[in-house]
Amino acid sequence: MAVGARSGHDEPEKRADEATGDGVTGDDVTDDGVSHDDAEDRPQGPRKQRSFWKELPLLVGIALVLALLIKTFLVQAFSIPSESMMNTLQKGDRVLVDKLTPWFGSEPERGEVVVFHDPGGWLEGQEAPTPNVVQKFLSFIGLMPSAEEKDLIKRVIAVGGDTVSCKEGGKVVVNGVALDETSYLYPGSVPCQDSFGPIKVPEGRIWVMGDNRQNSLDSRFHQQLPGGGTVSNDEVVGRAVVIAWPVNRWATLPIPDIFDQPGLNQAMAAAPLGAAGLAGALPLVLWRRKKRVAGHTAG
Repeated sequence: MAVGARSGHDEPEKRADEATGDGVTGDDVTDDGVSHDDAEDRPQGPRKQRSFWKELPLLVGIALVLALLIKTFLVQAFSIPSESMMNTLQKGDRVLVDKLTPWFGSEPERGEVVVFHDPGGWLEGQEAPTPNVVQKFLSFIGLMPSAEEKDLIKRVIAVGGDTVSCKEGGKVVVNGVALDETSYLYPGSVPCQDSFGPIKVPEGRIWVMGDNRQNSLDSRFHQQLPGGGTVSNDEVVGRAVVIAWPVNRWATLPIPDIFDQPGLNQAMAAAPLGAAGLAGALPLVLWRRKKRVAGHTAG
């Protein structure tokens, strides 16, 4: 009897545990009485995807913001409006201008092709085309060259501290070094039609000239204006690095080798070195003079 009574009490407890799911091997139940395993096995319906047309405005907005940021801080497209830089650049070419490096303190260097704002009076009397609303918008975000801004594009010939000059029919001379510009001058173009200089370029400014010298109103022709024909570095938008359009005109715009001549920088350094030598020799001269005067006094 004792054995039978004991087994009779154990079986109801086991059944109760299985019913409530509290046993070690039982499944947990949800509030609605369906186990987690059963819920996972239940077929799921297809997720509702967001409509493409609802996402399109967001994608367009992101693209416009990126384009505006690129135009402001990285590169910007500019259109060549004249023949002043032939054959390096032809009228109608589109160039990409590097606007990033100036943010890190980079300054224009000799030989670079740069875009700069009108320093004042250079484009006087020249009418700019009137763009429509679409052109204005695309220009604002950098997808089209600016049609309203008065910008120019020329080659940097001399920088702050340089001395530049040219005699009629001769070569341009920078810091006493004559430049052989045949690699980029327009065929048949002479380095300078009229004599100018010598001109000392102020610090923080540049002297610019077009590659088509007989068809370029550059620094030579604006010496009567403030700055004496030079352009402030602050007016420089950036360096033109590549011809992007038309496709058959694609090319980079490197600095010609003639601007790597050691003599250009050595000439600039000659004056400071001379001054340093004079400053170093001055104490020796004074000492010898003092010694000579002392010797005459003692005699």
